[in-house]
Amino acid sequence: MKKISRFFRVGILMLISTLLLSGCGFPGLNSSSKDTVRIAAQNTTEQQIMAYMIADLIEHDTNLKTTLINNLGSGTVSFQAVKNGNADISAIRYNGTDLTTIFNRDPITNSKKSSEVVRKIYKNKYHMTYFPTYGFADTYAFMVTGKLARKEHLESVSDLKKLAPNMTVGADQIWTNRKGDGYAGFSQAYGFQFKKVYPMQIGLVYSAVQSGKMNAVLGYSTDGRIKSYDLKVLKDNKKFFPAYNASPLATDKILKEHPELKKVLLKLKGKISLTTMQNLNAKVDNQLVEPQVVAKQYLEQHNYFDGKGGK
Repeated sequence: MKKISRFFRVGILMLISTLLLSGCGFPGLNSSSKDTVRIAAQNTTEQQIMAYMIADLIEHDTNLKTTLINNLGSGTVSFQAVKNGNADISAIRYNGTDLTTIFNRDPITNSKKSSEVVRKIYKNKYHMTYFPTYGFADTYAFMVTGKLARKEHLESVSDLKKLAPNMTVGADQIWTNRKGDGYAGFSQAYGFQFKKVYPMQIGLVYSAVQSGKMNAVLGYSTDGRIKSYDLKVLKDNKKFFPAYNASPLATDKILKEHPELKKVLLKLKGKISLTTMQNLNAKVDNQLVEPQVVAKQYLEQHNYFDGKGGK
């Protein structure tokens, strides 16, 4: 029964993604009431946690209701949801991803400059407001087991060069063929290639390296499994990967209709550090707590519901 439900759910999600990308409406998504804010979130743990945080804050601080358009398959799909008028807010935009994949620009390693470029494009071309970062950046990061790092004295990505000819590496299937900050660009920047790079679903890379099926993997820096699996994140010493600061995005239309939303969205500015996000993700991925519960617990523990938000 669980399998049937899962396949049914996946089918519905694929249908939603297809309709959003095609610009068509989906029953219920276009027809929100004036007092309901629609929040789009991708299918990653941190996207869902932050979407629920935004929803909780909006419903607590204003008279508005919220609804989540959840589990969207990529940054492109969630952007199309906002662009096509199917959503009012995107829970997280990553500046590096938007720059290279949404706007088709070259990567910018300077975090502030990257955010400014992205902010101007969203404002001038799409009439959207790109808010300041929550405080964490979810960057690509090469990681190995702590055991291998200690044995081979691995601290940075450059330290892999001596082992690379014999290494099997798992990586996000999008990254392997990605232009700019993908594998080809990485090999050129660092001056070496691995024996074999296996495109993998990102959620599987952590267990793959922990179990020894891969010698190293390219994962995300905020994942909660890094700590629980005793993985060593290697320093990107050549600063190859661009900034991926995490920020919310809202349409100027919804901010004009409900100006009180701007104050709410700024409440989390700079409040979520990399370590905090790793711990929040770990509660969902390792302890199996629902993202909605994790989000509410964080806001309660940091006094967002009693007028002392973030203190």
